[in-house]
Amino acid sequence: MPEHIHSRSLKLVEKCAGVGTLSLDGQEYDHVSYAIDRYQGMANSGLPVPGVHRVEGSVELDGVPESARRIGAQCALRLADGRVIGVTLADSEGRVLTEGHGPSRCTCC
Repeated sequence: MPEHIHSRSLKLVEKCAGVGTLSLDGQEYDHVSYAIDRYQGMANSGLPVPGVHRVEGSVELDGVPESARRIGAQCALRLADGRVIGVTLADSEGRVLTEGHGPSRCTCC
């Protein structure tokens, strides 16, 4: 993280929950419940820093076979409102996470 950004300067900007579609290893799993929190990096001035963010939450993995084998896999989660976010499956219980920016997370670089 850049020097002017500190971990304590992440501000919760959105909480959402619903039922969506999880794309994982070329398969789509419909009717997946999720709860997502999105944090935005903030500069000391109080302005948002583009590209500095964190998404964390959970997805229901009941319909996903061999979920324990898929830890660390990149997934796409289509939210109920149509937005799609890229997340990494962090554990076999359905915890998901993504941070910062880069080719797999945003279109700015």
